Amino acid sequence: MSKNTLLMTTALAPIIWGSSYIVTTQYLPQDYPLTLAMLRALPVGLLLLVFCRQLPVVTDVIKIVILGALNFSIFWWLLFVSAYSLPGGVAATLGSMQPLLVIFLSRFLLGTPIRLYTIFSIFLGISGVAILVVSAQITLNPIGILAGIGATISMGFGTVLSKKWFASDDKRDGAISPLTLTAWQLTAGGLLLLPAAWVLEPALPPLNTINILAFSYLGLIGAGLTYFLWFRGIAALSPNVISPLGFLSPLSAVILGYLVLDQSLTPLQLGGATIILLSVWLSQSPISFKPLMKAIKLNS
Repeated sequence: MSKNTLLMTTALAPIIWGSSYIVTTQYLPQDYPLTLAMLRALPVGLLLLVFCRQLPVVTDVIKIVILGALNFSIFWWLLFVSAYSLPGGVAATLGSMQPLLVIFLSRFLLGTPIRLYTIFSIFLGISGVAILVVSAQITLNPIGILAGIGATISMGFGTVLSKKWFASDDKRDGAISPLTLTAWQLTAGGLLLLPAAWVLEPALPPLNTINILAFSYLGLIGAGLTYFLWFRGIAALSPNVISPLGFLSPLSAVILGYLVLDQSLTPLQLGGATIILLSVWLSQSPISFKPLMKAIKLNS
């Protein structure tokens, strides 16, 4: 598979994740963050294991449990809390800080160099997300803010450690494929959430057809497919390339809100969307960044 094809298929993951906020808030029972996170992870993880039929090597078990907790248990639990507690724009802006965290974690844990064009593109993307989704009339819930920050940190560590422990050049005997890694992480994450959901939350109300379809979508498409694409991209590509793709998620969420919920798009929001696309393009095109920086120096 060519690098461009791998990059485009990896970008599909955050684009699809952009639908999670609408599905969660519009089509699922509210105020069950642990239960919803568990049901999003465990069933699809077990289903994928039926198809994969590969056990990890013993030395990888602890790593998979840690990644399952970071990428799914902690991240999704806090993500649902944030979605329930904050306006979508604030939650998206907090999540947009993740690429910056990934870049610095990659420097310390992987030795990946920090590129100036990547930092520039990330700050540009954060600005674009803020312009796109944050309204002047918002109320900030401290619990939601803390949950959003915690979710960002959890997924940031999960992304970098996935690269550190399961890079695509892993030649060890018993090294597992991205699909198998996804299956075991989802299963581990779901199993970690199961006792917490059982003890700390009441039983779900009876589910209707829409609820079941929403769970199926979040599990099969929003988890199984997207995290396979994401982990495959993480294993093969540099964090400098992967992390800015996360800006496509809030962009997708706003576009879906316009198409599905009849939300308006102001000229200012369209400007924010343009900035996001520019930031993603710059992050993938260091050659195109050089003329821009040259022009900035000439004008300074």
